[in-house]
Amino acid sequence: MLSVSNLSVQYGKRVLFDEVNITFTQGNCYGIIGANGSGKSTFLKIIAGDIDPTSGHVSLEKGKRMSVLSQDHFAYDEHAVLETVLMGNKPLFELKTELDTIYAKPDFSEADGVKAGELGVDFEEMGGWNAESDAASLLSSLGIKSESHYTLMKDLDGKAKVRVLLAQALFGNPDLLVMDEPTNDLDFETISWLENFLANYNNTVIVVSHDRHFLDAVCTHVSDIDFGKITHFSGNYTFWYESSQLAARQRSQQNKKAEEKKKELEEFIRRFSANVAKSKQATSRKKMIEKLNVEEIKPSSRRYPAIIYTQEREAGDQILNIENLAASTDDAILFKDCHINLNKGDKVAIISKDSRAATAFYEIISGTTKAEAGKYEWGVTTTQAYLPLENADFFKQDVSLVDWLRQWSKTDEEREEVFVRGFLGKMLFSGEEALKSCKVLSGGEKVRCMLSRMMMIRGNVLLLDEPTNHLDLESIQAFNNALKNFKGTVLFSTHDHEFAQSVANRIIELTPKGIIDRYTSLDEYLADKKIKELRKKMYS
Repeated sequence: MLSVSNLSVQYGKRVLFDEVNITFTQGNCYGIIGANGSGKSTFLKIIAGDIDPTSGHVSLEKGKRMSVLSQDHFAYDEHAVLETVLMGNKPLFELKTELDTIYAKPDFSEADGVKAGELGVDFEEMGGWNAESDAASLLSSLGIKSESHYTLMKDLDGKAKVRVLLAQALFGNPDLLVMDEPTNDLDFETISWLENFLANYNNTVIVVSHDRHFLDAVCTHVSDIDFGKITHFSGNYTFWYESSQLAARQRSQQNKKAEEKKKELEEFIRRFSANVAKSKQATSRKKMIEKLNVEEIKPSSRRYPAIIYTQEREAGDQILNIENLAASTDDAILFKDCHINLNKGDKVAIISKDSRAATAFYEIISGTTKAEAGKYEWGVTTTQAYLPLENADFFKQDVSLVDWLRQWSKTDEEREEVFVRGFLGKMLFSGEEALKSCKVLSGGEKVRCMLSRMMMIRGNVLLLDEPTNHLDLESIQAFNNALKNFKGTVLFSTHDHEFAQSVANRIIELTPKGIIDRYTSLDEYLADKKIKELRKKMYS
């Protein structure tokens, strides 16, 4: 289907890829993984033809059509929504445009009629006469209502644009589908729809995502970028992660007998096989699990940050009481009639179909902004550590990371630098890295600094607004484990399904007509038929 031959990419002295030879075959879904900066997005751009490699080449099988999820949210601003989706199948759209031009001629001739008839045959063979209804159905599945199908793209908000561009990429059943972070800005229901769509997709998919649940649901293979190479492994992300951890442990167990290691490997594969066989994962449908071979997987070069949250003191029973809280924008009610009594030890996923609602909620209860109605009261024994959605205001000073983090240090001056460097080291800022300016940090590095700040504050209540944004899979995994082990109280919002499912014991949904509050897991909440009906009413 798609072959990569002798591909190398080098920027100055930095080598991203070194003589990569790999093939992506028909019917499989490949999840591209790798540490931040390893070249995941660069590789997708090379496949799409947006940038050229230093050497080597990429070739798509003759007659096959590639579709790429557009990252330019303004490229189609002057086109209507439905037309934008149709443009996803370029050959079909060009034929449609030619037909429309002929039929629109004021001096339509007999020759034009013959030409239109010939083109019409090709158009019919391509499914052209059903194209608009197919595109409309796809849009509706992604939550774009029919009344918006003839709206110009420039008049949509950012989140709606993302859905239209996703529909464009999916339209027309492309032979190869290339997607970079397709779940960004999608809610849980839309992500679930996309998971089911791709799990039943018979063509080839190459995707980069930091959403572990999504990768597990759709991937037949994990394609790991490490040491300048790309290596395919059969199975989904969880299998790759657990087996790479096992491989690392086994490498460190020098004295362990070969027979014992082999037995451990076989037991691991049996356990994983049993789990997958009971799931709906694409892995079990497209590949026999018995073909998985842990011995092929090598220990990764990746480093995982050490995220450990502790409480300076344990909170009492009074955590947070909220009465009749409300927030809105000029064009929408974000939430109202919000009554919440937070209990000690609650780990609450705050969700909403409008992500602005969760951000407004955190800004109010953190004291950043005022509510338009209602009140809230924190327990006197609580200490809050807040991770906001936007962190730019924290990084305006041109200071080193050591001096930046020192602002929240509570230790004496004599030990302060060693203390601060210890926190930075846990977040992979060691040696000279700890002395670089906080103004030159990437998005992921800034979030890791904010997590260090929260660890230093040692709050007994954590407020987290989309904490996995900008983080790589290694940091997300470490952060996820840290919250599961945290003994205090947590309020968080996230689009990462696995993060929410594994951490939350309570779901609170903010809607324009009030809140829905249930002690349950995310999966149970989304599957509950009574809650589904209630949610429809709350958003109608």
